[in-house]
Amino acid sequence: KIGHTMKLTENFSLAELTKSQTAERKGIPNTPTKLQEQSLKLIAEKILQPVRDHYDIPFTPSSGFRSPELCIAVGSSAKSQHCCKVKGEAAVDFEVPGVSNMDLAVWVSENLDFDQLILECYTGGNTGWVHCSIAETPRKQLLTYDKANGYRQGLIG
Repeated sequence: KIGHTMKLTENFSLAELTKSQTAERKGIPNTPTKLQEQSLKLIAEKILQPVRDHYDIPFTPSSGFRSPELCIAVGSSAKSQHCCKVKGEAAVDFEVPGVSNMDLAVWVSENLDFDQLILECYTGGNTGWVHCSIAETPRKQLLTYDKANGYRQGLIG
């Protein structure tokens, strides 16, 4: 199918990577361009589908594409990789039910080709989430973020 209902991979659709409660609540448009759709397809293929295949547990990303206006509305930056402003660049936030986010972040870091991997707001078990981005020239950057300490290098639990 084409447009918003387009399947990006076997288990992920464009609708899942563009859905935003904040956008819906505030009436903010969150429709990617064709080029941005290509980047979202890449992140579904390179990150989401391999995670789904490995764990064999259905999950829905909590945040994928964000228009610049939506990024600002959620307290992020219009320069965020969630905006897919650069060809081949995209970001997604996700969790897998029943899997520790630390374990998930470690598996992604050891098995997938990513640009940036951030373990966000993790305090143990299923807290927080994993942010992962792709880029044409991946940095393989590992970070941990929490409000008390900000961004730190590596995956810190």
